Amino acid sequence: MKCKHTKENGEQCNANAMSESEFCYLHNPDISEETKKEAQARGGSNRAVVVKEPLPEMPIKKMPDVALLLADTISRVRAGKMDTRIATTLGYLAGHLTKALEASELEERFEKLEKLVNEQVNKR
Repeated sequence: MKCKHTKENGEQCNANAMSESEFCYLHNPDISEETKKEAQARGGSNRAVVVKEPLPEMPIKKMPDVALLLADTISRVRAGKMDTRIATTLGYLAGHLTKALEASELEERFEKLEKLVNEQVNKR
């Protein structure tokens, strides 16, 4: 639902209304002008996620370690012990780590095959 506020030029405000209100944040009469100005001055900094308690160290060197990380993250979110935004970040990073680990594993396998081929060629 759109905000019910009408601008000075007669146009309706195009912002979405807040839940349980007919107005957007800036036009909501239930929010003081001082609070609105403070929120604008902060520029959304109040939405920053702060990790209150550091998570335990978890070395991740192989794919099963990534699976453990994701399982741990899911458990913490389900238990309400981890902010979903932190979990989303961990999931995103785990995806990149998975690709890096796969590439590293392929490179190792390729080097082993290359070494075997060279040994066979040198025996002839």
